[in-house]
Amino acid sequence: MLVVMKHSASAQEIRDVVDMIQEMGYEARPIPGRQRTSVGLIGNDGQVEPTLFQSLPGVLEVIPVSHSYKQVSREWKEENTIVALDNGTLIGGTDIVLMAGPCAVENEEQILDIARTLAAAGATILRGGAFKPRTSPYSFQGLGVKGLEFLARAREDTGMAIVTEALDVESADAVAEFADILQVGARNMQNYPLLRRSGGSESRSC
Repeated sequence: MLVVMKHSASAQEIRDVVDMIQEMGYEARPIPGRQRTSVGLIGNDGQVEPTLFQSLPGVLEVIPVSHSYKQVSREWKEENTIVALDNGTLIGGTDIVLMAGPCAVENEEQILDIARTLAAAGATILRGGAFKPRTSPYSFQGLGVKGLEFLARAREDTGMAIVTEALDVESADAVAEFADILQVGARNMQNYPLLRRSGGSESRSC
């Protein structure tokens, strides 16, 4: 459920909606927008009566959100999400963002040469695997932390932001320390411990 506040709603009126949601045992998520603030209600298993909120001062309307993934629905947030990186790159807006790089970081010279070439071509984000998921245990598994260090040097040299993949909870912590964007591959889309760790990451820009 989404409680949409009036443009003129005061901070106290928004706080009253948040307090009421929390008193009902649910989580309240204020969502500031360009025109007005909305408050999302999270954690309800069934229907919450909209009239409980419609009579509160400052409330414009109450919108039931029936999608399974409420927080990525347009009812929840109409505006595009813009991710701003430290080097000024904006992802999610009208800019065309060029993100490129090798499958794997093999050595320092390789990644620096590639990064310089890509930066000269207009790329602002460098991707490269420091940890590599392989089908065969005998294949190259990546340089690990050393590869992350090489990526960090490429960032210092070119100003490009870094994106690289985490394979598990342990590597997620290392990636978050070095990278601007933490990548989760298709093989890990149901690796819930990794997804939770990545979602709570305090990396450079994620």
